[in-house]
Amino acid sequence: MNETDLNVNPSPGGHVPPPRQPDRDPVQLVFFGPNGLRAGWRLLIYVVLMALFGLAVVVAIGPLVQRYHPPGVLTGEGSGFLAALGASLVMGYLIEHRTLGDYGLPIREAFGLRFWTGLLWGFLALTALLILIHLGHGFDFGAPALQGGGIAKYAALWGISFLVVGFAEEYVFRGYALATLASGMRFWPAAILLSAAFGAGHLGNPGEDWTGALCAGLIGLFFCFTLRRTGSLWFAIGLHAAWDFSESFLYSAPDSGAMVPGHLLNSSFHGPRWLTGGSVGPEGSALVFPIIAVLFLLFNHFYKDVLFPRPAAERPISKTLTNLRVPEP
Repeated sequence: MNETDLNVNPSPGGHVPPPRQPDRDPVQLVFFGPNGLRAGWRLLIYVVLMALFGLAVVVAIGPLVQRYHPPGVLTGEGSGFLAALGASLVMGYLIEHRTLGDYGLPIREAFGLRFWTGLLWGFLALTALLILIHLGHGFDFGAPALQGGGIAKYAALWGISFLVVGFAEEYVFRGYALATLASGMRFWPAAILLSAAFGAGHLGNPGEDWTGALCAGLIGLFFCFTLRRTGSLWFAIGLHAAWDFSESFLYSAPDSGAMVPGHLLNSSFHGPRWLTGGSVGPEGSALVFPIIAVLFLLFNHFYKDVLFPRPAAERPISKTLTNLRVPEP
């Protein structure tokens, strides 16, 4: 008989009761879970930091905006991306001791094969959508609206602008926020929640309606799927940028109800709203939903592995905020 056997007082029926767990401090229960500081609190810290960084960026670039008057989409989305990036760097490097790769933006893959593959997918998907609308007699490509140097000028301007949009919207909705929420509520519930927020955010755009917002939410969910299977946001950034560039500049269609100045073609829509998307543009067409479904099916066929979030064993081992514990009383 060993020491453990001597210290156990079995019940009259011979059953040994489990050891009594010490009561946890209510403060510890609110702020800390099995994996350290709860995901919701980490996300709240991140949002506060992002707001502070956003204010700093606005103050810093304000004089440049007034002097050079860059497009609002470039300054607005660029400010959002810089704020999100700055906040995640603080959380990652100073608090959680994680890299941007843990949040879906590995530097080693910057503008690599996955980015260019995403560009191609975005161009082909938007082109296929407009061809379907054209075959339904709802869209005409029209004649060129720009000539000579104007084509190169506006192509470069909108190419850069929509690349920034891709960075901003992908990282804000599917970077640190998705990685952190997924650690607290699993990947797909977090992806659905953030995709719903992404779609709802489009309702504030002039000319947008529920169909366009639903399309944005579903394409946002597809972007989450690409992150899940590739381990990074680079494919999604490329696809997002190419989709918006092709829609707004190349084919000169309304994007969430807005037409950009300096578009390439004098294209036109005509026909029922379900076909053309009405004021929303092609993203409001009923035909966009089969396109999104095909994207899911094709991507699932070509990309089989689940690569995000990275397993804990592959992350740097360090004392991080997510590993903190309040001492037991």
